[in-house]
Amino acid sequence: MFTGIVQAVGRIVRVEPRSGGVRVTVQAPALDLADVAVGASIAVNGACMTVVEKSAHGFAFDVSAESLARTVGLDRPGAVNLERAARLGDRIDGHLVSGHVDGTGTVAEFAERGECRELVIEAGRELARYFAYKGSVAVDGVSLTINRVEDTPHGCRISINLIPHTLAATTLGALAPGMRVNLEVDMIARYVERMLASGTAA
Repeated sequence: MFTGIVQAVGRIVRVEPRSGGVRVTVQAPALDLADVAVGASIAVNGACMTVVEKSAHGFAFDVSAESLARTVGLDRPGAVNLERAARLGDRIDGHLVSGHVDGTGTVAEFAERGECRELVIEAGRELARYFAYKGSVAVDGVSLTINRVEDTPHGCRISINLIPHTLAATTLGALAPGMRVNLEVDMIARYVERMLASGTAA
C-alpha cells in the first residue's frame, strides 16, 4: 500500500529483455534504501514493483508483459517517481494508493496558472466513471485532487492544479501535451462501482 506522496525522483538507467518482460535498473541516490530488502515493494511511476536486486544507490525490478501493456515509462531510460511501501500507522498525507495502475491517460493541456500549472488529462471510457469533482487520482504515482471533470464522447477530461512543490518534487513538471501518464483511480470509487453493479449497496 502507498499514499501517493513521492519520496524521491530516480532514473531508469537500464532495461534488459527477459523472458515474458524486462528487468529494469533504477538509480535512486535520493531514496532511503536502508531498510529496503529484496522482495520489498516500491512504487515506480505509480506501479507497485518488487525489488529483485539492491545496490548502495539503486535497485532493480522485473516487469511482466502485462504490466508493460498497461503502463508507460517503465520500458525506457528516464526519470521516475518513487515511493516505498507505507508502514501500518504511517501518516497518509495523500490517499490510499494500491500501486495497481488502472490504465493510461494523455496530457491534453499543461498551462501556466501563475506559479502553478493546470494539468488536463484525457482518459478513456473504461476509467471515466471513476473520476469525480474533488475526488482523488494518482498520476504517475502522485496523489492529486481533481478540480473539474468534463465528459466526452470517448471518455472524459480531468483538470488538476499542480502547485510549485509538486512540480519541483516529482516528474510532473516535465509533462507536455501528447505525453501519456499512468492513472490509478480512487480505491473507494472502485468498491462503490462494484457494489452498485452487484446490487448489494445499502
